[in-house]
Amino acid sequence: MPNTPALVGEGAAGMYADAAVSAEQRKQTEYVVSKIAKEYTWVDSESGIDAVTAISGSGPAYFFLVIEAMEKAGVEMGLPADAAKRLAAQTALGAAKMVLTSDDDVPTLRKKVTSPNGTTHAAIEQMLASNVPEGITAGVQACQARCQSLSTEFGKL
Repeated sequence: MPNTPALVGEGAAGMYADAAVSAEQRKQTEYVVSKIAKEYTWVDSESGIDAVTAISGSGPAYFFLVIEAMEKAGVEMGLPADAAKRLAAQTALGAAKMVLTSDDDVPTLRKKVTSPNGTTHAAIEQMLASNVPEGITAGVQACQARCQSLSTEFGKL
C-alpha cells in the first residue's frame, strides 16, 4: 500500500505476503514497489497493514495539518501566505531528510535544535503543555482502529 507522496517520487509503503508467495514473487513485488516508494517494509501479518496505514498511508495528512498550522501562525505573525507555506513545507522536508540521513535518533535531533530557555524551547514547552505528542499518538491509534473496523466490516461482504 503506497501513500500519496508516491505521486511525487517520495512514497512509503508496506507489504504483506502469506506463505504461498514465493521468494521470487516477493522480489518482484519489491522491484515494483521500489519504483514508487523510497521506503518500504514487509509486515508479518495482514493486520500489520493497518499499522502501515496509520503511520504512512494516512501520515501525509498529519504533516499537512502541521504545515497548515505553521502557515496560519506565520500569516498571523505578518508573513505573506505563500512565504509562510513554503517556509513551513521546506522546514518539514529538511527535518525529514535529517531524520533519514542522521545517525542521531529523533529525540536527539530535536534536542540539538532546542537551546535551553531559547525560542525553540518556549515553543516545545507550549506544545508539550498542549499535549501535542499525545494527540498525535491518539490520532494514529484512531486510524489503526478504523482500519481494523473497516477490515471487519468489509470481511463480512
